[in-house]
Amino acid sequence: IGELSGVRIIRQLKKHTDESAQIVLIDSSPGTSCPVVESLRGADFAILVTEPTTFGLHDLKLAVELVQSMGIPAGIIVNRETQKSTLIDDYSRDSKVPIILRIPFDRQIAVLYSRGKLFADLSYKWEKKFLNLYETIKGLTK
Repeated sequence: IGELSGVRIIRQLKKHTDESAQIVLIDSSPGTSCPVVESLRGADFAILVTEPTTFGLHDLKLAVELVQSMGIPAGIIVNRETQKSTLIDDYSRDSKVPIILRIPFDRQIAVLYSRGKLFADLSYKWEKKFLNLYETIKGLTK
């Protein structure tokens, strides 16, 4: 009681975004709760981040159902990948939602993340991967 709900906060955030901005990213919590739905409302594209585990696949399936019901194109980022996972690959193929980036489980990335640093700054390779990701998403939103 007396606390703002996530949905109201997200609505206010959307009202205050710069309308001239070409890109607005809204990072949402995992799952398919009301704040997630509000974050997706009006989106041109959804980036669905998952881990290559049975639990990750379960949540990914729910998220894909949600974005498809809202008519929002989406792509999958596989985070903390230790080896190529057929679990997520098979689902990606069957659901026709492409894997747009794979991020390996890497101690150096984890350390940077824990310090609030962007791991795209880690090397030119990662900077280039994120620039390619941007181009991929642009292509999928057309």
